[in-house]
Amino acid sequence: MEESRQHIHFIAIGGSAMHNLALALHGRGYRVTGSDDEIAEPSRSRLLAAGLLPAETGWYTEKILEKPDAVILGMHARSDNPELLAARKTGIPVYSYPEYIYMHARDKKRVVIGGSHGKTTITAMVMHVLRAAGLDFDYLVGSRLEGFETMVRLSDAGVIVLEGDEYLSSAIDPRPKFHWYKPHIALLSGIAWDHVNVFPTFENYVDQFRKYIEGIEPGGMLVYCNSDEQVRKLAAGAKGPQKIAYGIPAHEIIDGNTHVTYGGGKMPLRIFGDHNLMNMEGARLVCAGLGVDEKTFASAIGTFKGAARRLELMASRPGLTVFQDFAHSPSKLSATVAAVKKQFAGRMLTACLELHTFSSLNAGFLRSYRGTMDDAGKAIVYFNPETAAHKRLPPVTAAQVKDAFGRQGLEVFTERAALEQRLSRGPYENDVLLLMTSGTFDGLDLRAFAENLVL
Repeated sequence: MEESRQHIHFIAIGGSAMHNLALALHGRGYRVTGSDDEIAEPSRSRLLAAGLLPAETGWYTEKILEKPDAVILGMHARSDNPELLAARKTGIPVYSYPEYIYMHARDKKRVVIGGSHGKTTITAMVMHVLRAAGLDFDYLVGSRLEGFETMVRLSDAGVIVLEGDEYLSSAIDPRPKFHWYKPHIALLSGIAWDHVNVFPTFENYVDQFRKYIEGIEPGGMLVYCNSDEQVRKLAAGAKGPQKIAYGIPAHEIIDGNTHVTYGGGKMPLRIFGDHNLMNMEGARLVCAGLGVDEKTFASAIGTFKGAARRLELMASRPGLTVFQDFAHSPSKLSATVAAVKKQFAGRMLTACLELHTFSSLNAGFLRSYRGTMDDAGKAIVYFNPETAAHKRLPPVTAAQVKDAFGRQGLEVFTERAALEQRLSRGPYENDVLLLMTSGTFDGLDLRAFAENLVL
């Protein structure tokens, strides 16, 4: 069947990755349909603009009766989803998201960026540099990037750059997503226990990264962060791939701006923080493996502003700078807080975190946050008790959160309105406000809120 006439149906089309894949296939001429029981922004507006927004929310088996050529099953859909059951009964091929991506990428040179933290930023850096170098490539990345229309591109390019997520592929495919990709060039940025709902022990979690390394194609390359103990251990035990370690490159902060040393010269960057400098060095080695020389890399990386929600500058005025970051796990949280404190030495740092993920709202896992906000001048934690209830977790109390963080003076809020009042009153005189979440602070428009603060 002609590719332009293929019909692909998405079960749970509203997901961040799913709707981007739907848009990418639609752009290639596929007939794309989909269903979901809830579609939030920005997925809703983007699907609507492309003519792909389902007329009604919910699951409709009659869409399967149209006999699509294939079904792509999102992680949001459950194993008893009526459309899934109908597709399997009818014999229509059902693929998880990463399985479908791998099918497209089987004959390409596959670059996979894995790790508990930094993978979106490193993937974005590699993409930014490759585009500046004029190289053609496909990609999958977990955040919006300036200059890239979608988070997924599928074409006839000979290279694909993939953000390698360790979470499960779908409700009927319990393999971590990045086990599908079998990289020729693999990067491993760090390992810090996450997703405790599916990886109940740290050893089980680490084992997923061991299998990721074992999946590297013969003659392939492993680029790994040498400052992470668990990563070093896995790299030391890896048999077969060429192994290249990276750390923090030579740099200095001049007038509040970070300058990195490349080729004997100093170049200003738009990013900052030790973790981002390590991310950059990992990206440089990946790009070198794709034939990009250091001069080209240095010229391109100097214009990299970062991925959306990764230490993203939201608003600024004399006396107040507001950043947003995706940090939510303990390792991401402490690295982000430390980076902002170092970059803005002498200014008051107010760090505000939303507990939103399954792990962060798990009473046992909460203890992992101890000390992570100690570098902040003022520390605030917000969570909505209904979020834990929705995730079918036992309730967490403000007292438990305070005890877990072990931070004197920690302020805990459980109502968004009260949090907004607290953040709005400041006072802000020579301050940096850091808002960190993998959610939305219960629908708060962070950019509008930040811009209002700096008026």
